Amino acid sequence: MDDNEKNMFNENSEKNANYYGGYSSGYNGINFVMPELEQPKKKKSKRKAFFGYVAVALVAALIGGLSGGYLVTSRINIPSNEPSALTAQNVNINLTDDVYFAVAVAEKAQKTVVGITTEIVQQYNTFFGPQTQRGQSMGSGFIIDSNGYIVTNSHVIGDGKYEKITVSLIDGSTEVGEVLWYDTTLDLAIVKINRTGLPTVEFGDSDELKVGEPAVAIGNPMTLDLERTVTQGIISGLNRSVAFENGTVIEPLIQTDASINSGNSGGPLFNAKGQVIGINTAKMSTAEGLGFSIPINTAKPIVDQILKDGKLSTVYVGVKGVDVETYETALGIDVAAEYGVVIIETTNNSPAAEAGLKPGDVITAIDGDKIKSMSDLKRNLYEYKENDNAEITIMRNGQEQKVTMTLKNKPADYQ
Repeated sequence: MDDNEKNMFNENSEKNANYYGGYSSGYNGINFVMPELEQPKKKKSKRKAFFGYVAVALVAALIGGLSGGYLVTSRINIPSNEPSALTAQNVNINLTDDVYFAVAVAEKAQKTVVGITTEIVQQYNTFFGPQTQRGQSMGSGFIIDSNGYIVTNSHVIGDGKYEKITVSLIDGSTEVGEVLWYDTTLDLAIVKINRTGLPTVEFGDSDELKVGEPAVAIGNPMTLDLERTVTQGIISGLNRSVAFENGTVIEPLIQTDASINSGNSGGPLFNAKGQVIGINTAKMSTAEGLGFSIPINTAKPIVDQILKDGKLSTVYVGVKGVDVETYETALGIDVAAEYGVVIIETTNNSPAAEAGLKPGDVITAIDGDKIKSMSDLKRNLYEYKENDNAEITIMRNGQEQKVTMTLKNKPADYQ
């Protein structure tokens, strides 16, 4: 991305970026700062009843300590008049055919795409006392294992705040979904259904993508009647960073001009070979042809461990911190480091405490990988296992230092 592009994304993405899936009263490109769940309405046909919701909240405080968080919620589901068989087809895609390759991708992959409907209950206080609202969010997902394992977005399953999840398969059948894992920072989740013998996607390599190569998105845009819509485009950009209006930053992202709308969240982005290269997650509401997907390589180590062990054990550092820019703005001071995470607090007996890190230190890299935010740090930690050593680069009193840290599995009660 050149300087002009970076400026454009930094200036506009906070106002213009929306998650694909979520609660909304129809897709109209409007950003909601404090959205509310709509009350369910009676419809003549359940298949034509849909609404979404986008809720984003980020609270950060620097009063002797820092805490922050955000909530995003999501979208779409479906069943239809597709063939009832759930057997995967072995389709040979001819890459010399530049007109019909998308047909072959759809033939190979459509059966692996599912609809996900999430029932959510939201509690809130009013002048008249506590109130409850119920609603549905709808989104997409794709099958990664024949025993019912599905990848989607975290916001599609309400960031874990759900009552029931229903997964719709291409034969029109539905199953109750169980959330095995989710992460709001990565906006990824893995759901399990009680089915076997399901068709599965083939993984590609998102690290090998090139700008300009073909891309195909399959998902459930806007309404249940448009399930498994196929759209074609190209890879428009790589390593994009998009900031949402709640302050959340998701990166790195794949940019594509394949048409994606509300409800495509969690659905797959394919290359010309019909291999999954990304998970669709966001779009610019004020522009056409600006969609963003999480690279599939971000999800691979998580998927591998969950398929192997049935769960995910993650390591942690044990710090609360904030990025340099936010810290400087909040306190009106200058930090020697140009970027990084300013440590506000270290947890007792954590890897950070045992390595000698302390409040005021600025983490700038882990094993040479640049760290600009807590999200960067959290993403990088998925590459490590318990008892791995990592070299942490910090700025302390204006001087760069390197510290060796032995990582540990995150305690169950660690927030």
